[in-house]
Amino acid sequence: MKTLSTNISEVLIFSPDVYEDKRGDFLESYNYNNYKKYLYDICFVQDNESRSKKGVLRGLHYQESPQSQAKLIRVIKGRIQDIAVDIREESPTFKKYVSIELNESNRHQLFIPEGFAHGFLVLSDEAVVQYKVSNYYESNLESGYRYDDPAFNIKWMLDEKHIILSEKDKLLHYLE
Repeated sequence: MKTLSTNISEVLIFSPDVYEDKRGDFLESYNYNNYKKYLYDICFVQDNESRSKKGVLRGLHYQESPQSQAKLIRVIKGRIQDIAVDIREESPTFKKYVSIELNESNRHQLFIPEGFAHGFLVLSDEAVVQYKVSNYYESNLESGYRYDDPAFNIKWMLDEKHIILSEKDKLLHYLE
């Protein structure tokens, strides 16, 4: 497994080893012993999976303390633009973001620590996204920011007229 850095040191990209032969391929999508030297004492407690069509934008979501969640995201099918926004006010990278394309071909995984808002935009006709989280979901601690918040100035890979939001995501607030 290779580990790649991003413009925010705590956000990491993992590139698992893929073993291919005439039958297809194989990879370990998660092995605690391989990840623990990078993720230290993080214990993932829940796996989530979503299926979305092209143009669907989910986010920017996060869980408030004490249920803050670290996430390890990967794409099973399709392509997405994945975004991690630093929302830690005391951080030197506050309001900065990491943007990466995750897809079924590159097999990259994005690690997002606690204190970040997360969102993704589907670039293919359909995408299946799977992610591990370090705390259980609590609806009363769910929060988020608008995908088009000028405080973050995110450069999305699809024109706004092609973006599809849930009713809940349309109601998210702006940081400022």
